[in-house]
Amino acid sequence: MTDVDGFDDYLDDGIGDDVDSTDDPTESSYLMWLQAAPEFARLAASSWWSALRWVASVTSENSRRIGRAVAAGMSPTQVAAEIGSDVRAAVLDLLGLGNSAVAPGTQSRSNGLRSRSGRAVAPRRTVTAAELQARGAELLHDAADVWYEADAHPAYARILDELSPDEARILCLLSTDGAQPAIDVRTNRPLGVGSELVAGGLSMIGLQAGVRRVDRTRADLNNLYRLGLVWFSREEVEDPTRYQVVEVQPDVVDVLRRAGRSPKIVRRSIHLTPFGEDFCTTCLPSPASRGRSPNGTGPGL
Repeated sequence: MTDVDGFDDYLDDGIGDDVDSTDDPTESSYLMWLQAAPEFARLAASSWWSALRWVASVTSENSRRIGRAVAAGMSPTQVAAEIGSDVRAAVLDLLGLGNSAVAPGTQSRSNGLRSRSGRAVAPRRTVTAAELQARGAELLHDAADVWYEADAHPAYARILDELSPDEARILCLLSTDGAQPAIDVRTNRPLGVGSELVAGGLSMIGLQAGVRRVDRTRADLNNLYRLGLVWFSREEVEDPTRYQVVEVQPDVVDVLRRAGRSPKIVRRSIHLTPFGEDFCTTCLPSPASRGRSPNGTGPGL
């Protein structure tokens, strides 16, 4: 039973039993509310404490967001606009208004979003065309400013949040050892007509990078491709003998067996894009320090 339900029962069952009967309804009501005053005070204190805890959590989170945004090179105007919209949405959600009180011309994201830590994320409104144009104008203004200089691309901070530890290992491998061989296995048909892809992107990248989930290597590579860090090239690596090592791996042998008689092997390569090379140089430890943990006390990548 909630506090409100308990108070309703209190009014229905408790109040009025001990009040002297009187013919004056005003005096009777006055005595009834006088007896209910302690319950009102308790409800008010509970609501005040809940609101205080919510304000403290929002303030702490916004402080961390401001620090991350400033480190990523975002402008103060943009940071203030995003935090202001998030706080407004959170207040509406706290009051139970939800999406019904969103201003016209805006649209809230799903209320079910959660961060990597599992904490609920406040819904954000969509950015208007005028705001996008203002941000674009600010970028052009910075480009014309001869004194403006950014240490790193502003997208790097967001990309780091969207990488898994295994994907970081794959980036280190590609950054250190260069392009890696990969093969596609297709069924063999006369003149290639009707040939079907059995498996694509088979490689030894996961094993060579030392990832924990080798079975997720192709999914990890897809995410790196989505982020613009790697490229699936049609070109072969310089040393053709490297493909022979890939073709004798147990999982590749199984795919070749399923492909039927005389399967067709298409040799390709996977390498970093120029954007990915700059990202690795900027954000990942140098090859000399990859054997140590960030605090220098143990094994790292």
